[in-house]
Amino acid sequence: MTSKEHWVLPQGIEEALPEHAERLEILRRDLLDLYSSWGYDLVMPPFIDHIESLLTGTGHDLDLQTFKLVDQVNGRTLGIRADMTPQVARIDAHQLKRDVPTRLCYMGTVLHARPDSFGGTRSPLQVGAELYGHAGVESDAEILGLMLNTFSVTGVENVFVDLGNVDIFKGLARQAGLDQETEASLFEMLQRKAVPEIDALLNELVIDNDVREMLGLLAELNGDVSVLKTARKKLAKADAAVHAAIDYLEKTAELIMARFANVGFNFDLAELHGYHYQTGVVFAAFVPGEGEAIARGGRYDDIGQIFGRARAATGFSTDLKLLDNLTTRQFKKANRVFAPAENDAALKQKISELRSHGVSVVEQLAEQNGDAAAMQCNQLLKLVDGQWQVVNL
Repeated sequence: MTSKEHWVLPQGIEEALPEHAERLEILRRDLLDLYSSWGYDLVMPPFIDHIESLLTGTGHDLDLQTFKLVDQVNGRTLGIRADMTPQVARIDAHQLKRDVPTRLCYMGTVLHARPDSFGGTRSPLQVGAELYGHAGVESDAEILGLMLNTFSVTGVENVFVDLGNVDIFKGLARQAGLDQETEASLFEMLQRKAVPEIDALLNELVIDNDVREMLGLLAELNGDVSVLKTARKKLAKADAAVHAAIDYLEKTAELIMARFANVGFNFDLAELHGYHYQTGVVFAAFVPGEGEAIARGGRYDDIGQIFGRARAATGFSTDLKLLDNLTTRQFKKANRVFAPAENDAALKQKISELRSHGVSVVEQLAEQNGDAAAMQCNQLLKLVDGQWQVVNL
């Protein structure tokens, strides 16, 4: 590498310059204040962890996204976190060990071995919230509401939400008696809404004709809330577990839709993101112009089992950098005061007083280059009638 290339960052890795960093910090503080007002306690998992802790319950996709290295102390394989959710589940299950519902939130950089999309970041600033210890629709609705409030606080508009329930597909797959390989193939086709491929695969299987027909209909069962009524009719011969999953999805929707009339809700019974570890309602948020979801979440009741305590769990996560790119908020530049380089006790006292009230004061250095404007200050400390006062430039 030549000396001219030393400043080049790795592909998909960014640094935040002062104005951008300040904006991210404002959003970060506002979100943590929001989560605190809902009773969510902040936790800070480590950036590096044992690989087993990082990959629990999350499947092969996260394995490919995780940077791995060998611990020089004991030879164990470590990973740099690509998702904080498993670590937060460990905190709830193994560290806190509470019997009551527990609300936790987190925010920090994660690292991906490859970008999720062309030109995307490999170092998202992941923010999220998790609710442990409650298995009802109320906790799913709470998490959905907190996600939507996250968009309100960060100034992200025109949001619509896809809602599904992975138990619908899982129930039909069990009813059909699908083996693991066939189930995985069908799952992948459903994600692409590849109807001809789905039909071809189902026609090869020796399964009940009614179940074959119901599995084939999943890719078409999407739309507004009325699709749930349609699903009950078209999946009438499904097992009780499938109908219970539809009922659960409808009850969750009833709780959340009345509170967020300005949000578009779409129901997709083939929405199976996170299928390998999700255990119920799943959801994803989108905005026009973005091909990928801007936030995802859902229920994942079994994730804490490897840590010795599988509690009911639901949560969501998003990327603060992405929300910053989408925000419509106007960020007002804070006043910045320039103080002259004078060894005056009254001046030093005034500077201390201003800083104690949260005012940014930049002290001039002896023989420095640049005046107040060059130092990005819009105000100046000036001696007026024997008193140091702040005046506008």
